[in-house]
Amino acid sequence: MRGKLAIILLIVFFASPLFAQELTGTLQQIKKSGQIRIGYRTAQPPMSFLGKNGTPTGYSIDLCKDIVAKVETKIGADVKVEYVPVTAEERFNALADNKIDILCGSTTKTLSRGELVDFTQLTFVTGASLMTLRNNKQPDSTGFAGKKIGVVNDTTTAVALKMLIQETSPDTKIVLFNSTKEGINALRKKKIDAFSSDQIVLIGIISKEKGPMNFVIDPNVFSFEPFALAVRRNDSDFRLVADRVISDLFRSKKILPIYNKWIGDVTGGRLPIFDAMIRLNSTPE
Repeated sequence: MRGKLAIILLIVFFASPLFAQELTGTLQQIKKSGQIRIGYRTAQPPMSFLGKNGTPTGYSIDLCKDIVAKVETKIGADVKVEYVPVTAEERFNALADNKIDILCGSTTKTLSRGELVDFTQLTFVTGASLMTLRNNKQPDSTGFAGKKIGVVNDTTTAVALKMLIQETSPDTKIVLFNSTKEGINALRKKKIDAFSSDQIVLIGIISKEKGPMNFVIDPNVFSFEPFALAVRRNDSDFRLVADRVISDLFRSKKILPIYNKWIGDVTGGRLPIFDAMIRLNSTPE
């Protein structure tokens, strides 16, 4: 009788919700440390940048704040948020080396990067474009023979730009920078003739400029850039928490006020590709 009772108790214990919901990976680490570390780029408006008061802000930061709230519910405890600035070159290593728990910025999801990190569902869709000073405006990307175009090193835009130049203007010189801020400063000082980045990032830069009319953005794009948040590889439980937040934002259309806050009020509307992304990423619960 006692043996049967012991077996029943073991079955109940292992089948209980408490055991089934045992925390693992990043969630377990956050519960133990009491904090979550958010990696972000300091000068990638409107996705992530330093606001007027010096605190991280932007479209992706708002999404990550919702994810933090969901994490707190999941682990049953409040957590402290630590924002960790990262560069384009070090951002993925920061995840692998456990310096950050999630990367919230303007990161393009690619298969090759999937060897280094895991990605959440898509958060935004854009494409690479070119920005010039108004008095240096060129008709399109084929008008830059013999010119200098800046781009941030170790980005998908840099790869796409190199391919574009090889096909259209092989005499164009590509100048690599460590940050968007460096590239824009070089453009402003006319050390380069144009700066290339994701079009939405360029729009964000203009929106924060004191003299936005000094710049012109090419309305055309020469790449497809699907943005997503990055997390450590093989941490499905933590990624699922993030995916649930993103899917709920899309299903409920709560993403639209966030979009309008950071993008729509500047561009005056939504691109059809963004609405398509909302539909495709409204994964049912």
